[in-house]
Parts: sequence; C-alpha cells; structure tokens
Amino acid sequence: MFKERVFSGVQPTGNLHLGNYLGAITKFVALQERYDCIYCVVDLHAITVWQDPAELPRATREVTAAFIACGIDPKQNIVFNQSQVAEHAELGWIFNCIARMGWLNRMTQFKEKAGKDRENASVGLYSYPTLMAADILVYRATHVPVGEDQKQHLELSRDVAQKFNNDYAVSIHAHGFGDAFFPLPEPLITGPATRVMSLRDGTKKMSKSDASDYSRINLTDDAEAIAQKIRKAKTDPEPLPSEEKGLLSRPEADNLVGIYAALQGVTKSDVLRDYGGAQFSSFKGALVDLAVAKLGPIGAEMKRLVQDPAFIDSVLAEGAGRAQAIAADTMKAVKDIVGLVRR
Repeated sequence: MFKERVFSGVQPTGNLHLGNYLGAITKFVALQERYDCIYCVVDLHAITVWQDPAELPRATREVTAAFIACGIDPKQNIVFNQSQVAEHAELGWIFNCIARMGWLNRMTQFKEKAGKDRENASVGLYSYPTLMAADILVYRATHVPVGEDQKQHLELSRDVAQKFNNDYAVSIHAHGFGDAFFPLPEPLITGPATRVMSLRDGTKKMSKSDASDYSRINLTDDAEAIAQKIRKAKTDPEPLPSEEKGLLSRPEADNLVGIYAALQGVTKSDVLRDYGGAQFSSFKGALVDLAVAKLGPIGAEMKRLVQDPAFIDSVLAEGAGRAQAIAADTMKAVKDIVGLVRR
C-alpha cells in the first residue's frame, strides 16, 4: 500500500485570480485536513514559455504568499518552488524515455498553447506532461487536485507510472518494492465552480492573459476594484431562474451563480432558491458583499507577505529541504531499478 499523499502546483506567471482561488487553492486548503500535502510553485513549467527573469522571482513569491494567505500551513504541509529540487528534472528525463511520442501528440493543451506556430514552440512545452508526471511521482503521490484542463495530463502521469512499473517489473521486485514502484495517482475534482469563466464573456475561461482586467478578479484587488468588476460583469436582461436548468443557455448568469455558490460553499440550486426571480442588479450587490468579505482579507494578507521577501524565501527553502529528502530517496530507488550507477 502506498501512503496517501497529495501533490499539486501552481505556475508563477503573475496575476493570480478568482479562477485560481476557486479552482485550485481552496481545494488545497481543504485537503490539508485529510492528507499529507505537497504544494509546489512550478517555476520550471513556467519557463516552457519565455518569462522575464526580473519578474519570475516576484511572481514565485506572490504565489507562495497566496498559498499562505488563503490558509495553507507551510509547517503542516510542504511548500516550495520546483527548481530548488533537482530531482524533478532528473526524473523528468527518465520519464521522457518512458513516455511515447504518440501519447504526447494527443495532448490537447499543447495544441492550444502552441497554436498554428507549433514548429516554434519549445521542446519543454511539448514535454510538459512528462515533467508534470515527475512532479507527482517523485513523491509517489497518490492524489492530485486538478481542473478539467489538467485531467488529460494526469492520465498521462498514470500511463507513465504504469509503463515504468511494467517495463521494470522484474527489477522492481528484485529490489524489494513488490509488484509496483509508482502508484497510479487519482484525480481529486470537487466542489462547484471549479471552472470559473470570464466576467466579460461567460463562454471563455477566466484568464490572466485576457487583455481586459475587467474579465477577472485578481486576488490582490481591493474592495473597490472587486465591486466595480462584479457590477460591470456581463449579464443578460432576464431575471435569475428559480431552477438550475434555467442556467443552461445563459453562460454569464451561470458563471455568476457558480462564483457565488463556490464562495459561499453551497450549490447553485441553493443560490437560486434564495435569488430566483431577482434582477441582476440585486444579485450583483449580494455577490459584491460576499466576494469582498471572502477575498478582501486574502488580498491584504498577500500584500503584507510579499513585502517580506526574506520570510517567503525562508518558507520556500525550508519546504525545498523537506521535499528533497523525499525526492532523493525516490531517485536512489529509481536509479537502482533502471540500472544507473550512482554514488
């Protein structure tokens, strides 16, 4: 039996927003009550596309501050940045030799990010899923909280783990690890509004790359900015429906109801029971009050923390030391299993 352990990460690419909070970070906070958790700022993944070297350290510290401000305890859990633990990249190379080209060619996220200029995309962007597999499996993690857009990558992580276990079955057994060395990590997808959409277009995902800042609520936005963005959010002229099926052809209404539900910790049906028939002007006022109450303290704490980079760096360094102790043991075993001579 593998020890139950959660691994997940967030890229330090700036402007953490409500979608990151509701889709990922709130789940991280809840999971720390039930699992041993490892939360990583995945800066090696960030550089699969060009990052400003002067900006990347600030963004890395901001994500770390967001983890802490949202309620992740860096003493109870391991919080670190990926590049401080070299075993991620080391295992990533071995997994490059395990994964098949056909598997990577099916990854839809690469096609979306590379677009029509695929020939000029970095090799790192193409092989991103094998590094993600290494991130998870270097800690032999059993569970991964993922959004819908990462489910395919997690499936590839399971395929890599299974192929490694199959290819090296005899060696794994000979080295005393039983029938399998790596677990097949399970996805954890829970709660409403795991996919938060743009405030300007309910058919598009909320994104830090959207040209309009009014399309998203940033975690560092103050109360005035949060209120203004919600009040300006795109809606339709009809009142809110009384039942959830009434949201099916109304993406903007569905998005705002989903955001309220997630912030309040209730279902969309619960929200519509209270606000069905209400005009958006009334509902948006209630959503402003809720969002400011929930997000305001987080933004204030993030701003306080990022003003103390020495503290943030100490959290990352301490977490990296704890992470590396686990990762180093995994890599020693992997090298023995694969047949690589080590010191």
